Amino acid sequence: MSLKPQLRDPSKDEEDVKAIARLFADMGDSYVELIATGSDESMMIVHALLEVSSHPEFDIASMTFNFWHNLQMILTERDFFISSSDEASTEAERSRRLQVFRPFYESLVALVTFKVQYPSDYAELSKEDQKDFKQTRYAVADVLIDGALVLGGEATLKILYVKLVEALSYSGKDNGTDWRPAEAALYCIRAISDYVAVVEAEILPQIMSLFPKLPHQPQLLQTVCLTIGAYSRWLDASSSGVSFLPSLIDILVNGMSISEDSAAAASLAFRHICNDCSKKLCGSFEGLFQIYKMAVIGESSFKVSAEDSLHLVEALSKVITELPSEQAKKALEALCLPAVTPLQEIINQGPLILGQKTARDLTVHIDRLANIFRHVNHPEAVADAIHRLWSLFKLIFDLRAWDMRTMESLCRACKNAVRTSKRFMGITVEAILEEIQRLYKQHHQPCFLYLSSEVIKIFGSDPACADYLKSLIESLFSQTTCLLTRIQEFTSRPDIADDCFLLASRCIRYCPQLFFASPIFPPLVDCAMAGMTVQHREASNSILNFLSDIFDLGNSSHGEMYLSTRDSVIIPRGPTITRILVACLTGALPNSQVETVTYALLALTRAYGMKTLEWAQESLALIPSSAVTDLERSKFLQALSNASLRKDTNDIKLPIEELSEVCRRNRTVQEIVQGALKPLELQIVSGS
Repeated sequence: MSLKPQLRDPSKDEEDVKAIARLFADMGDSYVELIATGSDESMMIVHALLEVSSHPEFDIASMTFNFWHNLQMILTERDFFISSSDEASTEAERSRRLQVFRPFYESLVALVTFKVQYPSDYAELSKEDQKDFKQTRYAVADVLIDGALVLGGEATLKILYVKLVEALSYSGKDNGTDWRPAEAALYCIRAISDYVAVVEAEILPQIMSLFPKLPHQPQLLQTVCLTIGAYSRWLDASSSGVSFLPSLIDILVNGMSISEDSAAAASLAFRHICNDCSKKLCGSFEGLFQIYKMAVIGESSFKVSAEDSLHLVEALSKVITELPSEQAKKALEALCLPAVTPLQEIINQGPLILGQKTARDLTVHIDRLANIFRHVNHPEAVADAIHRLWSLFKLIFDLRAWDMRTMESLCRACKNAVRTSKRFMGITVEAILEEIQRLYKQHHQPCFLYLSSEVIKIFGSDPACADYLKSLIESLFSQTTCLLTRIQEFTSRPDIADDCFLLASRCIRYCPQLFFASPIFPPLVDCAMAGMTVQHREASNSILNFLSDIFDLGNSSHGEMYLSTRDSVIIPRGPTITRILVACLTGALPNSQVETVTYALLALTRAYGMKTLEWAQESLALIPSSAVTDLERSKFLQALSNASLRKDTNDIKLPIEELSEVCRRNRTVQEIVQGALKPLELQIVSGS
């Protein structure tokens, strides 16, 4: 290790130093498993690597980070200690190694903290350099996590707390003007938050008591806020945690008014605290609500953005969830009011103004309501709120149905309300469905379909809802099947295809009694066949999964009663469906879709046995022998035969995947195969 002193030799060229550091790093990476045994000989390499890690140049120091990570994995993961010895011996060896390397990781943690310190000229750096600095901090955070996994979170926290105290002491001598060392220490403390036990009672109380004494420098305050949020679970679990909450919330309020970055951090931390400490904070709802109100209405000096205000919405919603029902209902009304009032004011200006507003003018408020309905877990209160707001929502639906962004936001709010309230929303949900059923005929908004999916999931099995759900699905599906008749239409509107067939799959699961009896079932299968080769991952998956759900119908407890209806539709279309699936498997769809296609083909085979085998044989016969050999065909058909006998799926998949690879081996072969199968030119069988 005679090269080690040269790392610190000031006369050495930087490239020489890098070369030496790289040599040590490569040695560590190559022999990490041997080094992990903790032999005396390997310690020389570890000392050298620690020396590299301490180098002031990050590009040099970071060369060793991969080694420390890999070493940590070997030391902490039990799989690396499996041997013929008994468990006690294995654990003893693991403990011995951890003890051997403990001092190195303690030194490593102490060494890397200064690397996250803001440069004194940070504000003058280019955006690219600032981005690089952030990446440096992320890399150091990963090293600290490695340290925490080896040392334990509490031991790592102690090392970092010492650094924080040193930084504050240094800052005190400098009249508090240099905030950077303290910020760096806090950044590191935040990085290991997930590894510090919630029962820690020595260091964290001291850190929490320091926060109110720190200066409100924007970047320092941002990190303080993020650190508070990172330890929210500790604040909830610790016996002393509740005593810190008032002062910490005051810090967050200050953070919301200092800068946009600190406001974003404070909003996020506020959400974490209210999420984890909601039971402790429900008695302070009025005070928390005032913070929320000032931030959302924007009448104060708060710098909380519209996006970050959603953190506050969620925070208050979690606190309301802990309130008794009557209090929760009133609190929910209050929480909705700052979002409802501006919407009502826009509507009061008349239809013309409502139509002229930008989508954001509306969605910023609707999104808050959507978050409230999602996170306030009081089903009756949410159902009551959406019922009272329906007239307002309906006006927006009626006058902005052409506006995709507003409709998506509004449908999300309704979906969240349905998901939270479930059967309590029965009165309002019928009105919502009538509205979207009517509007979908004029404006084919995909969000109308996904809102319907949520309703089907909740109400699909309710006999009382059967009439209007039947009307809904027949209307939506008939409109969609008319809209999507050719592959070009699927390509231009994949979002509609995606949501349509997601809805169809939901119908199979939650209201098969309505779906299979409907005259829309055969045209919907035809529609799926027309769009199966669409070059859009989500849409293609939805179509293939819909078909698989049909084929798998016999596997469900109530599916048998619909098999005759299914068969009357699928069997006449079987040869075409099989041919399109084979085409998808052999190149009509990207390779990433092969697994989904394979499942659909196997589901078809399990459902129809020898019929599918015949259909597949007909399809394969179309492919020239120059593309696929007889042996490859035979293995593929044998796999399907095994699938029909319900043999092990993993053994079956291999020949299918091999056929797929053979047909994709080059562009010429792929074109030959697709030219033979012609999936886009097939005539879809009409009628049932």
